[in-house]
Amino acid sequence: MNATSKFISKSRPGSLDRIRRRHHLYNNDVDILRLFSSPRRFLSSSSTTNPDYIVVGAGSAGCVVASRLVEAGKTVTLLEAGHSDRGGNFRDFFLYMPTALAWPMSSPRYNWAFPVQPEPTLNDRIISCPRGKGLGGSSSINGMVYVRGHPENFNDWQRLGATGWSYEHVLPYFIKAEHWAHKDDNNNNDDDIYRGNEGPLHVKNGDNAANTPLYELFQQAGDQAGYGRTDDYNGRRQEGFGPMAMTVFHSGPLKGMRCSTSSAYLHPTLKKHPDKLQIKTQVLTEKIVFDTTTATDKPTATGVMYTDLETNTRHTLSCNQEVIVCAGSIQSPQLLQISGIGDKDHLQKIGVDSIVHHNPHVGRNLQDHVELYFQQEVTVPISIAPILNSYWEQFRLGLEWVVTRQGLGATNQFEAAAFVRTSPEKRFPDVQFHFLPVAVSYDGVTVADSRTGHSLQIHVGTSASASRGHVLATSPCASDVPYIRFNYMSQPEDWIDMKAAIEIARQVLRQPALQGIVGDEILPGSDTDLDEYICDHVESAYHPCGTCKMGDSQDDHDAVVDSSGQVHGVTNLRVVDASIFPTITNGNLNAPVIMAAERISDLILKREPLPAVQFTTENAPWIPPPNGSDRERDPLVP
Repeated sequence: MNATSKFISKSRPGSLDRIRRRHHLYNNDVDILRLFSSPRRFLSSSSTTNPDYIVVGAGSAGCVVASRLVEAGKTVTLLEAGHSDRGGNFRDFFLYMPTALAWPMSSPRYNWAFPVQPEPTLNDRIISCPRGKGLGGSSSINGMVYVRGHPENFNDWQRLGATGWSYEHVLPYFIKAEHWAHKDDNNNNDDDIYRGNEGPLHVKNGDNAANTPLYELFQQAGDQAGYGRTDDYNGRRQEGFGPMAMTVFHSGPLKGMRCSTSSAYLHPTLKKHPDKLQIKTQVLTEKIVFDTTTATDKPTATGVMYTDLETNTRHTLSCNQEVIVCAGSIQSPQLLQISGIGDKDHLQKIGVDSIVHHNPHVGRNLQDHVELYFQQEVTVPISIAPILNSYWEQFRLGLEWVVTRQGLGATNQFEAAAFVRTSPEKRFPDVQFHFLPVAVSYDGVTVADSRTGHSLQIHVGTSASASRGHVLATSPCASDVPYIRFNYMSQPEDWIDMKAAIEIARQVLRQPALQGIVGDEILPGSDTDLDEYICDHVESAYHPCGTCKMGDSQDDHDAVVDSSGQVHGVTNLRVVDASIFPTITNGNLNAPVIMAAERISDLILKREPLPAVQFTTENAPWIPPPNGSDRERDPLVP
């Protein structure tokens, strides 16, 4: 336990007022301690009537869908197996503090931490699979990195059978969701059509509270290496080196706190419409209930069965319109399978008593990003390593954030990034870099040793692997962990691209901007065999998706849901989360998940989708020249 958590854990409920007065914790009209001092399992009124909609899973997508339906006048019951993010536990504090992102992910209270199968191509290593548990889901425990993806990702979706999901059609929903901090100070008018500032999701660039030149020097070095600069990778041009955006409140009463979908969407809606939104936490959805006797030729979802995890009692809940599954890429396919939708042979083998619809694609098409750490010594005292090595400095950091909600506590530290191509033949970037001004393990505990006590780190990740895995239920019981196999690094191209990405990182750090700044390579090490290093160190980037693939035709597109999220073969049942992605997007997945939830919410409400963006030559997405170099540069020579 670090000094900040000790400070909080000693705060007894009876002494909250004394602590607030002493430390002025009413900053910006929000009582920070009150956020985690009022335990409630069932939020809102306890209505006895059937809701219009049942939403299963209060994660990144579920919070958005429930909020938008309620705002439209519908009644919603939202079921969540985890705890409330304002549930009376002192650890909830760390859900809100951006720099404490490693703490919730290491706690079983907030992380499902699914056990997965050993990876045969990685010497049978078991790669961790964290997934958010509780209100906000993974948006409450992730790294808060905001990446929409490359325009061609969504054009590919359209080509793969997801009608209406091309980039010009999805961009309006990115804009609708977003409250971009820098829209008014954007000097590039061509990028104006890409960003929004009226949505609930706060997005901002870092403020460099560490006051380190490393962020800027990293971007300069990437430009010097010939990969170019981009002021906004979520705008017209993703490719290049530039600042990295994060989902942290930049204004209002929650300024300086993590902007999860729970904080951005759910709690404001619950406050405005408590009579229309009922949230049940610590309840596990066991099965979707179907009526197979209707006049239609398809079974109709009518409700769910769930278990109250605190009382260990089982309940049935019916709805008037639809069941919407937002349980994520692991549990959404599992819930479909144990409810009778999946490969009939597999379902019969595990004991599912009623086959509702045969669809062998449920749980298939599992995709993820992989990454590894590239660490380098810094020869001058400009990294934040000394802060992470000092309990006193961590205490000061935490206390500053509690009192002012500013400083190093208000950032995820990922304030610079890059998207590059490993070869000119790539249509768009296939490598993503996250840059940190310290070499540290993801749990924030182990700072890399260096002679100077200073270091930097690049998270080197590939974005377009052809490897595919699957998720299969192992029994009809929802509490039994499904069989999860990712098949990481199972394609020859995976190894070629990852080694190329490491070499690009080395090339960038050799540039003039970092001369005299960087020292020896810590990891992998200049003499290390890269194949061995990748095999021993590559990890998941925590971006699973694709297991309930979207496509207009089940058979022609190997799809589970159609382009509106409606599950093939049944009625009144949808899936809305990263599992519906036909292919993985370039970068972190939280932003496209929220976009998808926004768009399908409109489709559920039978609204006309927002008009597609009409690009001009001047503001259309940037396309790289054929030779693979930056427009203004000669072809890159390694």
